[in-house]
Amino acid sequence: MLTLLIFALVLGMLVFVHELGHFLVARMNGIKADEFGFGFPPRIFGFVKDSATGRYRFVRGNTEVRSENTVYSLNWIPLGGFVKIKGEDRDSAVGPDSFAGRSAWTRIKVLGAGVFMNFLLAWVLFSIVLMLGFPEQIDPMERARYAKTDIQILQVQPKTPAEEIGLKAGDILIALGDESVTSLSMVSEYIYEHRGREIVVRVSRGGAVMDVRGTPRLTAPEGEGALGISFSETAIVRYPWYQAIRLGFEQTYVKTVEILGALGSMIASLFTGAKTEMDIAGPVGIVTLTKQMSELGLAYLLYFAAILSINLGIINILPIPALDGGRILFVLIEKVKGSPVSTVLEGYVHQVGFFLLLLLMVLVTLNDILRLQFWSRFSGWF
Repeated sequence: MLTLLIFALVLGMLVFVHELGHFLVARMNGIKADEFGFGFPPRIFGFVKDSATGRYRFVRGNTEVRSENTVYSLNWIPLGGFVKIKGEDRDSAVGPDSFAGRSAWTRIKVLGAGVFMNFLLAWVLFSIVLMLGFPEQIDPMERARYAKTDIQILQVQPKTPAEEIGLKAGDILIALGDESVTSLSMVSEYIYEHRGREIVVRVSRGGAVMDVRGTPRLTAPEGEGALGISFSETAIVRYPWYQAIRLGFEQTYVKTVEILGALGSMIASLFTGAKTEMDIAGPVGIVTLTKQMSELGLAYLLYFAAILSINLGIINILPIPALDGGRILFVLIEKVKGSPVSTVLEGYVHQVGFFLLLLLMVLVTLNDILRLQFWSRFSGWF
């Protein structure tokens, strides 16, 4: 239950910030927002400014509100928020305060603002993580520079003894059998010498110490090792705020490029038939990853939220019907042809796109459940 609550808070933050971007840029450009809500309808209550008195009045439930001002509402489904912009679907009269009546460039700014806010949020979250402190791989020869170092698992290969016994990326190796973990070479040698024999691995995960038992393989595919883990010496590194802001921006750029590259490879593989290592996690998989990150600590959870925010921004800007990128595409088509695309045709295209997105989400979720394996590794390391 706690995991679902954390997941709802993380997802809610990402969606709310996205919608806040649309709202702010619309208002900055003189476009009316009929309603800006925290959570999704049905509405619990709201407030709207009375034009005559200048005071805010209370709105109960789903009462219809006719006002030239924005209704700020709290809604029952606590997953982010929404903004209802006047004329966004060309279903209201065109006017100076209507989305439909503004220039193509203004509409593109409003539509793209949510994506911008998702990248901005990722930058903020990465910066906070860097100020809180996050494990970085270090050179063992420079160990003396750090107050404390650990031997930490960076990657767990799928279908290996390590995955079967529950080892996870981020676990800190404390002991192997009766021997304390003191160096990288000690871990490698111990696992190699105990191939084919059961060993006890003691790890620390989010401050909790646990023992797991497994048997390193006698033979293993190249690059995997007998147990199926990769590890490195790490230390918690904290940065002052002025460095964290700069490095947070750099991290946002690096992760965006990495995600775009992986997405491009996945799309290319659909045409070439080549295999890709990119896994797609649905809601169930993301909930599982949220649980893993929250177990490791606040810094890990915020880092994961930053990665999700970048993903949300990238997916939304793609020219897919029903998403921001798809709506921007229709604005660009209108600009090129000199007249708007038929409202009926655009509506049908967005409906079909929305249906296909729901179908994809169902298929990915079923895949998560059937595999019971979600992202065998977490590659978000500095």
